[in-house]
Amino acid sequence: MKDYKKYYPIAATPDQVYLALTTETTIQLWTGDQAEMKPEPGTEFSMWSGAIVGLNLEFEKDKKIMQQWYFGTENEPSIVTIKLHPDGDNATSVELRHTNIPDDDYDDIVQGWNEVYFESLQDFYK
Repeated sequence: MKDYKKYYPIAATPDQVYLALTTETTIQLWTGDQAEMKPEPGTEFSMWSGAIVGLNLEFEKDKKIMQQWYFGTENEPSIVTIKLHPDGDNATSVELRHTNIPDDDYDDIVQGWNEVYFESLQDFYK
């Protein structure tokens, strides 16, 4: 199991980024695909028509999102924590920490974070 941490600049305020990550309709706009999301702990979510699925663990409005991502039959929960830091006027530094990524999935997950997930979100706010 491996961990991954990175910061991503987004040209939007933390409250705008938070809404984009927690509002089903907005998620569908920036991903261009089906999504299921309720910003309530204990609810399951799905993005990119089921390519990403998991359990919502914690929400701190405009500041933090914590989720468990599902990876088959792994015993250790894979936890995604996204923290939103104001970065000047109308900008956010998104701190991503993804723990317990299965070794076989690590390269694909990192590529997905960089080239799909956050690139799509950055493009949405250009």
